[in-house]
Amino acid sequence: MARIAVIPGDGIGKEVAPEGVKLLEQIAALRGLDLQFNHFDYGADRFLADGTTLPPEAIADFRDNYQAILFGAVGDPRVPDSRHAREILLALRFQLDLYVNLRPVKLLADRFSPLRNKGTKEIRGVFFRENTEGVYVDVGGTYKQGTPDEIAVTEDVNSRKGVERICRAALDYARRHGVKTVWMSDKSNAMRHAGGLWQRTWKELAKEYGDLELKHMYVDVLAMQMVLKPEMFQVVVTNNLFGDILTDIGAGLAGGLGFAASANLHPGRIGLFEPVHGSAPDIAGTGKANPIATFLTCALLLEHLGHDAEARIVEQAVELAVAENVLTPDVGGDRDTQAVAAFVRAQVERLARA
Repeated sequence: MARIAVIPGDGIGKEVAPEGVKLLEQIAALRGLDLQFNHFDYGADRFLADGTTLPPEAIADFRDNYQAILFGAVGDPRVPDSRHAREILLALRFQLDLYVNLRPVKLLADRFSPLRNKGTKEIRGVFFRENTEGVYVDVGGTYKQGTPDEIAVTEDVNSRKGVERICRAALDYARRHGVKTVWMSDKSNAMRHAGGLWQRTWKELAKEYGDLELKHMYVDVLAMQMVLKPEMFQVVVTNNLFGDILTDIGAGLAGGLGFAASANLHPGRIGLFEPVHGSAPDIAGTGKANPIATFLTCALLLEHLGHDAEARIVEQAVELAVAENVLTPDVGGDRDTQAVAAFVRAQVERLARA
């Protein structure tokens, strides 16, 4: 049995996460998968009610007793400093040591491409973002805050262990999927200490992965090339900050955040699966939330649990929704969240019984 923790969180997370659970429950019933779902109310409502963000015992419970977490979104204007969001999502990533942030970039239909003469054949790849180090570790401080002489420092933390393991994750993925070229992106010409560590590690790994072509590109150049020649990049690995930025460019190339799935992984351990569109409080409760990113995230979750065939069924069902334009208004459709979800589930039913 695989136990899955469900944290809908805030905003549209409360709308799309339940649709994801329905989809997973459906395919589990159709294909005989033993999945158990437990729901948790961590989010802005709970924080505003009693000050709870994510209790330490919850982290231990997830680590010891669950195989996956299906996450909705966090962020609420009633918590202007987003404290609860940081203490929930970042705590899960850091304390569970989910060092791989895997972000597929896959255009599902040519009509969604913002690039001239670039379509589904060119826009398809996977980004490996280091997820537990970099500038997001919150090391630093401010001096003379609130004065004209204020100084703010945020440190960029990179360890040999952290750099090597995320690079290996990308290289091993490339081997498994028949990709011959893997790109590492940094800014070592300006950030020579952190970048130097990435460069040395990458060059040493090249000796071990002689069957692959390990290439490098500075992050500013890679960002430019993503919109000029996206077909160059089938597998890319980079640090936390650059990965955050590049994958949002990737989401734009793939049609928008409504199609953007992600997995936070530590091979052999629990994984956290999250659509990356955020809580979108401006459309919460209107029926406009796009559930496709959640469904693609569910496919990643199924892969994590070893159910690759079922993951492909979910992806095919999504592709049929795209082909028939059974989509929400953000991507040119005229259906609401529940109608899109119902259509996808109907396709899953048909495909799973075929």
